[in-house]
Amino acid sequence: MAATNDSASGFHRNVDKVMAAGRALGIDVQPHSFPQGAKTAQDAADAIGVAVGQIVKSLIFGLKGVAEGEAGATDGSAEPELVLAYVSGSNQLDEKKLAAAARARKCTRVDADAVRSSTGFPIGGVPPFGHDNPLRVFVDPDLLEYDEVWASAGTWNDVFPLAPSDLVRASGGAVVALRRD
Repeated sequence: MAATNDSASGFHRNVDKVMAAGRALGIDVQPHSFPQGAKTAQDAADAIGVAVGQIVKSLIFGLKGVAEGEAGATDGSAEPELVLAYVSGSNQLDEKKLAAAARARKCTRVDADAVRSSTGFPIGGVPPFGHDNPLRVFVDPDLLEYDEVWASAGTWNDVFPLAPSDLVRASGGAVVALRRD
């Protein structure tokens, strides 16, 4: 999917949506476009000129067996609760750690349609805020080791820098160990 400049700002409408959401949260989103794309963390890091660990990977998972009293609690027959994990580009997510943090029995990746319908953004373009539906968010503490991290601005081609503390604040994320050892 190539991003098209279809708004007065010259950016893709998804980027405009992220910029507006950022303004509402007190974050000045300054998007940077990379026509060659930034579909992977390594692609993004290479294009920007930063360490791959500074790239925020946005990963959506479905939870099964969410504990009673938790957001999205299920009896096993309902649709899984979708959650969002922000993971350092240098790390792989440990699904068991995410499930434990969310007080669920297990979690699994969801397909591209579920990502788009829950967030309003495509896989590879999910930003930290501006989603169509609120999701519980979990943040990899390794992202907090940097002064600046880079997140998607709503498309595969657009990213923006922000302070890790703003990522946590704006997303309402819980900082928990998510890295696969």
